[in-house]
Amino acid sequence: MSNMLLVPSLRLPTGAPSLADAVAQAVRDGVASGELVPDRTYSVYQLAELLGVSRSPVRDGLLRLAEAGLVAIRRNRGFTVLPPRAHDIEEIVEIRLALEPPAARKAARGGTDEEHAAIRAALDAMAAAAGRGDEAAFWPADRALHDLLLRTAGNARAATIVAQLRSTTALLGPPTTAGGRTLAQIHAEHEPVVKAVLARDGAAAERAMRTHLETTGALLMARLTDRETDPVTPP
Repeated sequence: MSNMLLVPSLRLPTGAPSLADAVAQAVRDGVASGELVPDRTYSVYQLAELLGVSRSPVRDGLLRLAEAGLVAIRRNRGFTVLPPRAHDIEEIVEIRLALEPPAARKAARGGTDEEHAAIRAALDAMAAAAGRGDEAAFWPADRALHDLLLRTAGNARAATIVAQLRSTTALLGPPTTAGGRTLAQIHAEHEPVVKAVLARDGAAAERAMRTHLETTGALLMARLTDRETDPVTPP
């Protein structure tokens, strides 16, 4: 196993309650972006140097991630990112189903015109990226759309929770190839959500978001099954 290379895109976020929280978020962001991958050991010393902090908050941040099941700490060696298990995916989908469909309803009914315009713009960005086949631009737009819906519903904590959960499912890779789903198809799943939000139809927005998340959950489980039956497939 190789030690971690310094990755320029791995940065300490601002606004976290503590340095340990910031380190934990930096690692989550690295997982979500694909900079940190399973089956590789990363050095605590190099991570501290990269983020410009001492080893103490790095260890504290990693302990929090270990408690959440996202990393395993290797004594005197560093840490490794843990790929999610079937139970993890089931829990994540259940939590998102509890949070996001009701948020879509609230966003439809209570969002301002400016907030609805931002949601529409995120969907347009997804459409443009799908048209180019540009996954690097598509997934940030996808995350932005879900984040905007949650924040428009007035639930910033839920937005933070969902972003963290998506860092875990990102370890399975984007669910585009499982079942043959394309970027255009994923964009199409979001269209009825946004259409209902813009029409201020809360019930329709909630139904559309539930359908989208259930489809995504099924595909993530299919991806996990594929990896478990084909262990030589690289992460």
